[in-house]
Amino acid sequence: MRVPARLYADEELLEDALRDASIEQLINTATLPGVTRYALAMPDIHQGYGFPIGGVVATRLPDGVISPGGVGYDINCGVRLMASAAMIEEIKPFLDDLATVLYHNCPSGMGTRGSLRLNKDDLDRVLHDGARWALDEGYARREDLEHTEERGCIPGADAEFVSQKAKDRGRDQVGTLGSGNHFIEVDRVAAIYDEDAAARLGLFLDQVAVQIHCGSRGLGHQVCEDYVGRFQKTVLEHKIELPDRQLVCAPFSSGEGQDYFRAMAAAANFAFANRQVLAAHIRRSFEQVLAGRVKDFDLHQVYDIAHNMAKVEEHDVEGHHLRLCVHRKGSTRAFGPGSPVLPDDLRDLGQPVLIPGSMGTASYVLLGQTGNMQQTFGSTCHGAGRVWSRSRAKKEVRGADLRGQLEARGIHVRAGSMSGLAEEAPQAYKDVARVVEVVHQAGIGKKVARLEPVAVVKG
Repeated sequence: MRVPARLYADEELLEDALRDASIEQLINTATLPGVTRYALAMPDIHQGYGFPIGGVVATRLPDGVISPGGVGYDINCGVRLMASAAMIEEIKPFLDDLATVLYHNCPSGMGTRGSLRLNKDDLDRVLHDGARWALDEGYARREDLEHTEERGCIPGADAEFVSQKAKDRGRDQVGTLGSGNHFIEVDRVAAIYDEDAAARLGLFLDQVAVQIHCGSRGLGHQVCEDYVGRFQKTVLEHKIELPDRQLVCAPFSSGEGQDYFRAMAAAANFAFANRQVLAAHIRRSFEQVLAGRVKDFDLHQVYDIAHNMAKVEEHDVEGHHLRLCVHRKGSTRAFGPGSPVLPDDLRDLGQPVLIPGSMGTASYVLLGQTGNMQQTFGSTCHGAGRVWSRSRAKKEVRGADLRGQLEARGIHVRAGSMSGLAEEAPQAYKDVARVVEVVHQAGIGKKVARLEPVAVVKG
């Protein structure tokens, strides 16, 4: 190990982490060339590809490495939260219709195609411009971009470094939800912990809100696969010794490292555009069902955050101002108050952080704290974290039974498949309230509000 490994957890979450190989993976990441200060893991840690999901690894530039496995296969999988001025009681009579229309307007399922057909030039613009492309095409409002991490566009993206196979997989998937743990969820704001901060974010008790959890679809998956394969040779050429071949990497400043960074940024921009088009589909769905029935149903964007990304950032580390490549795999950037990268109207609050639950459980809105910058390179957790594999969940849970249980609790469910629903059963995840309490108590994520689901669309 070149640096210590640090894990945020309580006793129960530590026991969960010890049930798979995630802590061994965390220790492995502490051996990467250029790794700085700590290899970190959040309380939602679980086993991933090479790196643990819930991990944060910063490498010192220019010679520290960048690793596709440290970003993950679903590049810029993230969460968007929108909220309306409507109260939950106003839309309850229409929730079943709303769930059905959302399901039809937001294509879900593995390999699903969307309604948009992009030619080569359009797709290259998506990869270069991200959510700005969606604004130009009428799928976004300018204020949406202001409340999106990086304003919906990662600089340095270059479509030339994305393979044709990746482009072919993504060409007709902009505006689609996909499968796995992706979802659209209509929520009730069930609790407010910080009234002033909630009011600044436009959140209040019993309000209707919507979350989108989705990423870069087949395009991002293929980008990761392409560069994991290519870097198997790269590590040999650069004489990088690794405890696990899934940690393949390249020096950030090398040709291979720069090629991957340009391709990863392009895939991240694809994901920003995808969530933005889905947001437009959701607004259209609300209008189709609620216009003339409910006042003030329009949805404003609270924030959009990214997981699964490697970013070039500057941090003060033990008295030194360093330029770093910060990998956040299944963790969230959570900069504290005053950061210049935050939008003007939220800069004094800190970055909003969105922690989704799992269909039947709560989700949380938090704010980044000053402690994040000192402890975690400005990072916090990203969700509940799995305790069961997808195969175990399918063995232990019948999707139809789960749907019945959720609907008996008043949660309207639409799913592409019952097996896909079973994979994401709430019991397959850790207790999200415990996860959030750990980061709140550690000073790396301040609780603002809790959301509870009333309708779910699953891939």
